[in-house]
Amino acid sequence: MADALAPLHVVVVGGGMITQEVILPTLFQERRRGRIAHVALASRRAATVRACQEMFPGEPLAGFPDPATTDAEASRPEAYLDALDALPEGGLVIVATPDHLHTEVVLAAIERGLHCIVQKPLCLKVAEARAIGEAAREKGVYVLTDYHKRHDRAIRAARTRFRSGELGEMLCGHAWIEERREMPLKWFARWCDQSSPFEYIGVHYADAYYFITGLLPKRLIAFAQSKFLPTVGKDAFDAVQAVIEWRDGSVLYVQTSWVLPDGETALTRQGLQLTGTQGEYWADHKDRNLYFCTQARGFEHFNPNFFKGYTDPDDPSRIEWVGYGYDSILQGIVDVQRLAAQTRGLDASHALRRRRELLAGLEPVRALPAQALVGTAVNEAVRLSIANDSHYVGFGDDLAPEPQ
Repeated sequence: MADALAPLHVVVVGGGMITQEVILPTLFQERRRGRIAHVALASRRAATVRACQEMFPGEPLAGFPDPATTDAEASRPEAYLDALDALPEGGLVIVATPDHLHTEVVLAAIERGLHCIVQKPLCLKVAEARAIGEAAREKGVYVLTDYHKRHDRAIRAARTRFRSGELGEMLCGHAWIEERREMPLKWFARWCDQSSPFEYIGVHYADAYYFITGLLPKRLIAFAQSKFLPTVGKDAFDAVQAVIEWRDGSVLYVQTSWVLPDGETALTRQGLQLTGTQGEYWADHKDRNLYFCTQARGFEHFNPNFFKGYTDPDDPSRIEWVGYGYDSILQGIVDVQRLAAQTRGLDASHALRRRRELLAGLEPVRALPAQALVGTAVNEAVRLSIANDSHYVGFGDDLAPEPQ
């Protein structure tokens, strides 16, 4: 398939943990396989670009700002615009900035006719999600939110069984996703006060419930606690919980935190339980029944399914990256390649019309803006409920949160 589709030029905006550990390894692997032609990284500081370049010796990585010509610590918040301007029309932008900065980057990419893969959530406000959706339709641009849990076989199994009717009608469920304190203290130290464990990771399970059932939220109530992080100088929530009622009357309780002890045996403790009228689903998404215990790392639960590197069976000197974190990004890459292939040679007006047709066909099966809106609406409603002394927040017909 890679030989039949033209390789893409890609810009990654944001050089944090997900870029270093998942996005860049995926792009470099796909460049070797012929799907990617050129990779660039845009960040606010040249030091971040340099660090990423040094992590992958032998892998060409253009930088905006260029570490060779820019002061390492100077802040260049507009550097991503230079990177977008250098990307050919129809190129791919992977947005991996802090969540509250997604909208400006995505809209700038759409304006230039560039396709996007956005790390979840798409954005934090329903109005912004709708603006992105309208701009994407106008330009015929692909904007996929990277909800990689949709590719987890444990989640896909629940969807398959529910859609076949084996679980009956949904009654209730419990999702838990909690991370070690290194997330707000190390990786997100500059902006954890602009986010929360619900917005960053809890939204995965709000989207998963929607993905599994097809149900839309009716109302929710949320709670938050700030006890540890303020003692270490961070004005951020330690933990957030939400009880979401869906339009069929079923209820999902989502439990999140990001202050687990450093000794927690996996970065993320997570799982999902669902009860239906005809059956139950239960999965520990942390403990995949595999662990290591070494002098270097101590005891660790090992999830082989998310994003892991294994010896390449065709080239033992290389690592092959696999897992649902990889599958999610690859899906977006292939979709964009196919959009280009099916519009190649058409004049501008015909190409636009064809892209709109193709995108309309993808809307029912991808987390394009119409689907990504659900997670954004839940995130906004959680914040609104907390700000209003944990009162209920409902959702209008357009999913806009409404205090009750």
